[in-house]
Amino acid sequence: MANAAQSEVTGFSAGVMRFLESIEYRRIESSDDLEDIARLRYKAFTTVGLARTNDELLLIDDLDFKPNAHVMGIFFDEQLVSTIRVHHVTDAQRDGVAVARFPDVMHPLLDAGKTFIDPVRFAADPDIMREYPALPYLTLRVATMATVYYDVDFCLSVTKPNHRAFYKRVFNSIELAGPRYVEQYQNELELHGANANELKRTLFKRYPFFDSQPHERKMMFAPREVLGLTPLTILPTARYAIQQASRMARTD
Repeated sequence: MANAAQSEVTGFSAGVMRFLESIEYRRIESSDDLEDIARLRYKAFTTVGLARTNDELLLIDDLDFKPNAHVMGIFFDEQLVSTIRVHHVTDAQRDGVAVARFPDVMHPLLDAGKTFIDPVRFAADPDIMREYPALPYLTLRVATMATVYYDVDFCLSVTKPNHRAFYKRVFNSIELAGPRYVEQYQNELELHGANANELKRTLFKRYPFFDSQPHERKMMFAPREVLGLTPLTILPTARYAIQQASRMARTD
């Protein structure tokens, strides 16, 4: 079955898919795990000049603990190599970086009933990144899974201007707000959004490693009371999603 699925994936995506097979995702819910996340954020942010040595709010902040927040760790060979936090932002739950930094843009959209995934705090071990440059894709895979799981209207990107081209190329994101200087980060940030329907229609065909099966998304984002026990690790299901899509295509 793996060989059959591999025939559906070639080039760049095939290499990322092979890397994905060594990846595990974990929900970060304990204080010890959050300390590991803080250390990784510090290492990553100071490398790119986003954090000063005493800027603790860039490591752990109140938004990490909001009810609509999900902090995820990405592990490679049992080592924490990257992390991302996503907020499910709705009219009723407006906590998130996009709302905090771009309130004039976000509040009218939320008032109109639009819903969002707001992925932020992307941090990757710079040493691992040099050896495995595909790591950002597998980290941002969390955001694409959340977009499908919560069935939102947009997946957002709060990013530095020099990252704009990446989000446009990969996610077809459009600009919602131009650059604004943020003192806390000592950088300009801008807001972009990817239409979720368009994302689901085209992204998984272009980059099949972003795909997933329902049970993986459930383990990632379902409330504890739904799951019973929080899973220790979550294995990627992209290859199985490709197999299923291939079978369905052959029966149509």
